[in-house]
Amino acid sequence: MKKRKGVTLLLSAIMMMSLLSACGGKTNNSAGSANSGNSGGGAGKDTITALLPPVSANYQARFADMEKEFNALHPNLTLKIEPASWEDMTQKLDTQVNAGSPPDIAWIGASGLSKYAALDVLIDLNPVLSDEVKADYDEVPMKYFQLGDAQYGLPAYMEIHTIGGNKQFLEEAGIDWKSIQQNGWTYDEFRKAISKGVVKNDKGETSRYGFVFATSGVASKDYLAILAKTAGLPDYFDNDLKYTYTSKKFLGLLTAIREMIDDGSMPKELSSIDAGKRWNMFLTGQTMITGKGLSAFENSARLNNEKIKAKDGSAVADSIEVDYISLPVPTFNGADYVPTSIVDGYIALRGKKEPSEEHIKNIALAMNFLSSGSIAANYSNELFLTPITESARNAEVLEKFPRNEDNVAAGQAMMAKALPARTDIPTEQAAEALKIETEVIIPKLQALLADEITPQEMYDAVKAAAVKSFGEDGVVAD
Repeated sequence: MKKRKGVTLLLSAIMMMSLLSACGGKTNNSAGSANSGNSGGGAGKDTITALLPPVSANYQARFADMEKEFNALHPNLTLKIEPASWEDMTQKLDTQVNAGSPPDIAWIGASGLSKYAALDVLIDLNPVLSDEVKADYDEVPMKYFQLGDAQYGLPAYMEIHTIGGNKQFLEEAGIDWKSIQQNGWTYDEFRKAISKGVVKNDKGETSRYGFVFATSGVASKDYLAILAKTAGLPDYFDNDLKYTYTSKKFLGLLTAIREMIDDGSMPKELSSIDAGKRWNMFLTGQTMITGKGLSAFENSARLNNEKIKAKDGSAVADSIEVDYISLPVPTFNGADYVPTSIVDGYIALRGKKEPSEEHIKNIALAMNFLSSGSIAANYSNELFLTPITESARNAEVLEKFPRNEDNVAAGQAMMAKALPARTDIPTEQAAEALKIETEVIIPKLQALLADEITPQEMYDAVKAAAVKSFGEDGVVAD
């Protein structure tokens, strides 16, 4: 992995410095209070900057309080947080990175780690994270922010991407959703189920679809990536580091994606449905099942139900009361169920100017503060997620929410099948796969959904790009 000579010398020097003190389980109120014995790495004043999206409903609203609390714990340090929307988070970060002046801390999905590693802007935090601090984080999500032996960031949460059903509609269609939650379903079973969820009006027009998935905007790559996990393609590379989307399993998946639209179970205009429209269609009864599903959607549906009952005008227009049911993604090609594990979190970045030893230590302090203890406890609670640090699991939360226990059990069953992160894929190889995703897979998928190309044509295009990038011997041939 490419490293700058200066960085190597810097990290060697850092290893001689005192390590961060622990945060694991020593407080129920704050991640930072567990680090209260630290002076922030020295007497000198220092400012740590962070670029962060609206992780949960109240996350950005608490930024000022976070900054004050961090400063109270470390009086010589200032935490300055810049808010970003989900839509412009990546663009803002990339603009700042390209200008050579990125924030010290930024929020990304772990799947994008290799992109920034290839740009050589990441900072390895291993030298400044004590074993006790690392032990506070669950092992599986922690590894998602590793490449090789380097720890480039800290995880904020781990989520399983699911699909979500309307309980009433599922039961009207005779679907045993409780069994599916625990035992899963095959594509053939799913295809039959969503066909039963279709409702047409007197004019023969579809008033309710069986399945709707957001495939436009920020969700443009989600549909294919999530289904691929359960189609025998858990990663872009197999254990021999051969690119997997050249397998016939990929063609089989593309064929299924087109079939669900041609069946009439999904809208013909699927390629234009973004995340907001997808959720609106679910709340207004225009689909039986929606994707991608997130644990927090149960709470979003519940809150909208309360607004409907109270005749609150802020309820989604024309929405109906919905009991949200969390469901696993179906399996394809006879493959085993492998959930799409989404681990998001914080990375440490350098600009044109190399950061000092003390500044790197302070970045790690701030990152640990943001990703554990009460801060992590509260955003995890709002997202209906189990925290991934012991300190957050032991922390008090500001508000309690009612939960559907069947959904809780389903989430636990799906999480138990999550695969650990791949840390063996070379940075350059992973970056090349992301390039194929951006330049070929996403635009070709949009064309497939719009019925402008066939599954075979998309498969051929992806295969040609993969062979060009990795060679005939670097791709799966079956």
